[in-house]
Amino acid sequence: MTQRVLELDPGTYRRHPIHGDDRVWAETNCYVDIWIELTHALGYEPIAGLPFTFAIDFEGDQWTFFKFPLADLYELFGLDVQELALWKPPVAHIEEQLRRGNPVLIELDSFHLPDTAGTAYGVAHVKSTVAIVEMDLAARRLGYFHGQSFYHLSGDDFLDVLRVREPQDPAMLPPYAEFVKMRKHPRDVNASLPAKSVALLKRHLELLPPANPFIGFKARFEQELDTLLQESLETFHQYSFATLRQFGACFELSATYLQWLAANGEGGLEEIAGDFLQLSEGAKALQFQLARAMARRKPLDLAPLDAMAQRWERGTRALKERYS
Repeated sequence: MTQRVLELDPGTYRRHPIHGDDRVWAETNCYVDIWIELTHALGYEPIAGLPFTFAIDFEGDQWTFFKFPLADLYELFGLDVQELALWKPPVAHIEEQLRRGNPVLIELDSFHLPDTAGTAYGVAHVKSTVAIVEMDLAARRLGYFHGQSFYHLSGDDFLDVLRVREPQDPAMLPPYAEFVKMRKHPRDVNASLPAKSVALLKRHLELLPPANPFIGFKARFEQELDTLLQESLETFHQYSFATLRQFGACFELSATYLQWLAANGEGGLEEIAGDFLQLSEGAKALQFQLARAMARRKPLDLAPLDAMAQRWERGTRALKERYS
């Protein structure tokens, strides 16, 4: 018997515009991407939950791994996220929660996720979070959100990704999992979203970094660059994911959020949105330049980070003057 929270077909599912073909960054990170699609599929507007994107910082060895704060998801959408204690095989807990109408978020190995074909599927063991909204244990089929869209997997992939045929090994720690209780209907939420979201924006602006993060990032980048230029392509991907891709994808969401506010009556945000979009585009360009520099073992000009620092300063100052 299929346990299902949402009736979806991967062939006809229409993903959120944040995952459209016109984006600078096709994906953000696994946790943010699934929340974008899950809230969208449930009938909410995920863009309203993006004020947290402004508060990311350079953390010394990486940029903030940005995530939807769970308190924000509850305040805006009435989505109550709780940790799922896996004291039985994961399939048993997933089946129970889906039966109760609760989506399940769980860390899985991308080696067994067919939607990652060409990157990790059957090639690399990479931890990633998915949001499960459908499962048929007898038919060995799973319906889940991951990355940009909604997918099905079945057969051996089902058995392997959920470790159904493996004896429980006490030395193997269970994955982290959460379940989502929906406390409010979208029709009772969406009309008031712009006002609630602006209130949330004001709070997140209080969490802005006290110093311009691009200044610290440039200094650290300069220190590490000679070592990076001797490293492999794999190191490039790891470094880029933790730095350039993090703030690049995040600030594209910031720009999207400001454009959404403008469409909902908040005038005068176009220039600020443009600053954050240029931060995103600049990160993408610098990522390509770093890849070429590492491939050729050639120096890399980090002057673009000075312009990024100016745009971040200008954009955040304008937001604080308007909303603080």
